[in-house]
Amino acid sequence: MIKRILFIMMDQLRWDYLSCYGHPSLQTPNIDALAARGVRFDRAYTQGTSCGNARASIYTGRHPRSHGATWNDIPFELNQLTLADYLAPLGVQTTLLGKTHMRADHDGLARLGIDPDAELGRHLANTGFEHGERDDGLHPSGPDGRYQAVEPRYNEYLRAKGFGGANPWQEWANSAEGENGEILNGFFMRHAGRPARIPAEYSESAYMTDRAIEFVDRAGDGAWCLHLSYIKPHWPYIAPAPYHDYYSAADVVPVKRSLAQDRDDHPVYRAFAGMRWGQVWRREGARETVIPAYMGLVRQLDDEIGRLIGHLRARGLLDETLIAITADHGDYLGDHWLGEKDLFHDASARVPLIVVDPRPQADASRGSVVDRLVGTIDLLPTFIEAVGGQAPAHRLEGASLMPLLHGQQAVSWRDTIFSECDYVRMPVRRLLERGFGDARLTMAFDGRFKFVHCLGFAPMLFDLHEDPDEFHDFGRDPGRRAVIDDMKDRMLDWAAGLRNRTAMTDEGLAATVGRSARRGILIGTWDESEAPS
Repeated sequence: MIKRILFIMMDQLRWDYLSCYGHPSLQTPNIDALAARGVRFDRAYTQGTSCGNARASIYTGRHPRSHGATWNDIPFELNQLTLADYLAPLGVQTTLLGKTHMRADHDGLARLGIDPDAELGRHLANTGFEHGERDDGLHPSGPDGRYQAVEPRYNEYLRAKGFGGANPWQEWANSAEGENGEILNGFFMRHAGRPARIPAEYSESAYMTDRAIEFVDRAGDGAWCLHLSYIKPHWPYIAPAPYHDYYSAADVVPVKRSLAQDRDDHPVYRAFAGMRWGQVWRREGARETVIPAYMGLVRQLDDEIGRLIGHLRARGLLDETLIAITADHGDYLGDHWLGEKDLFHDASARVPLIVVDPRPQADASRGSVVDRLVGTIDLLPTFIEAVGGQAPAHRLEGASLMPLLHGQQAVSWRDTIFSECDYVRMPVRRLLERGFGDARLTMAFDGRFKFVHCLGFAPMLFDLHEDPDEFHDFGRDPGRRAVIDDMKDRMLDWAAGLRNRTAMTDEGLAATVGRSARRGILIGTWDESEAPS
């Protein structure tokens, strides 16, 4: 049984921007070393392609349409149990350091008369995490004030280090400096090639690693799960020195997009491609300016993870700690004529996933690569099983990865993985003239065919055997009707099988079978001779 879990998440990290996943010039030796000690999952997919719905699925073990947090800043209902809620009864303290992007259900709190400032209210608003430091990592200021109402502790830290001002996060950590000393806001992508105004040791990634090391030193011999949730390499795309200069335009891999794809007239694709965050990647030199900074941020994260792993090793804890590393979603970086995430090409929906189980049972699989279709939704049941619990099948929609971690290749496994996007809060919804309840996209992927149900529009279909770059949408091809019908059936079966009955366990339900008859409800019985014994 595992006593400690280190659960690391990086925000907006593409699956193919680690050297162990094949990037030709971006070196991530510390993450690679973890892959060599554990299992690298080669076909892992997020269940939501925005920060909010992806993380809510990870924390609840449920798909977005089940937990309700279908996009950023949309809360899930108060009755949803999370990672911390499942591990606490097993004696495991769950601590958050970094981002969750979750929002409190203030309407639900008010309806139940729960004070949001009381202990229970804070617990529910913090996704159930017991301790630590939440920092969603986005603290700019604009004409309407701060994006986040609560100032992060990180700002206090920067001021104590001599980086003052009204908002050190924006003015120092996420801005560069011009030739005449002027502050250049890191949100403007043309400044990505310049270094951030603070040294690397005071950056967000280093700061949160420091907090993680402090936690390890304080935790003692207790059982714990540390969720270390880094904000980077999420925008603003600006890296501190020397990481801003580690890579150049020569290290930028060729863009994945085609002229035929740019002519695709699918209304949903056209709407997303037309957004400002898609158009900016068409600018001459945009990828050559921004992607080296993105790579530098990834390289810094690898160094910080190496620093934390080294501390665990020095404390004698490394061989007693289960370690999982993943991302909430990817980043298009101009591929497919797109920016950001939200749609379902591999650049967005496919994520890195590495799990290290230190126990002897996992020795046979160390350093292996597993190509089963897995999801980030599978992490919660894996953690529950690792600490000696039993995943509640009536709630969780993921599956424990433990059989795959222990080399049980014959284990039965899913043949289709699903992901969702609710674009209700995006300009795309208005552009497509969709209502608040029908701005939905759902992906089904069976390892070859990637089917996207676009509510109100024709579907999208990609054949990754014929077209691994996902340039050609066959969703309106009459010759693919049989494939489309099959994928629709898979999606319908999946939707029908989601876990809606969450208030009664399977065992509790089994105990009710036959109870009505034993209590005198004899439906369809002709006479006494036919009464059940």
